[in-house]
Amino acid sequence: MLSESYHAYRSVRSELIRRFYTTFVKAQVRSYGSGLRVNGPTNLSRSTTLGDDVHFNGLEVNGEGEVEIGDHFHSGRDCIIHTQRHNYHGEELPYDDEMIHEPVVVEDNVWFGHRVIILPGVTIGEGAIVQAGSVVVEDVPKCAIVGGHPATQFSSRDEDHYDRLRSEQLDHER
Repeated sequence: MLSESYHAYRSVRSELIRRFYTTFVKAQVRSYGSGLRVNGPTNLSRSTTLGDDVHFNGLEVNGEGEVEIGDHFHSGRDCIIHTQRHNYHGEELPYDDEMIHEPVVVEDNVWFGHRVIILPGVTIGEGAIVQAGSVVVEDVPKCAIVGGHPATQFSSRDEDHYDRLRSEQLDHER
């Protein structure tokens, strides 16, 4: 059985790691809101804007395209957002040297499972859930639950229930 002092050590260690990662992310991004919490290795870009109550367990932004992450976002570990792609329409094969930057928008109350990949130009709608291991190649509607490779919608949140909770959340925040 583990001792009480060991549990206290683990708690303090976890808090120090969280503070380190959170401070590191704050220095990387364009702006961030209140309640930022980073629990694992996270590398973002200067073109990233974060809302309030954003929680990362490990996310990487690849590219210099704009990334906007709304309020109350949560990610699992090892997630990737790509914001640029090679120009395969150019005059060289398999592609030329031009990089095409496309913004990624993640609206409020979105949750990514572990190892989610978002491709350039995608918008993830408010309240959506992206299943672990998914590769998102196109926009995700509000309250959709998507999964797979490529990610497809297989379910959705009850929008009336979601809207009621969202309204209560907004009332509480005021």
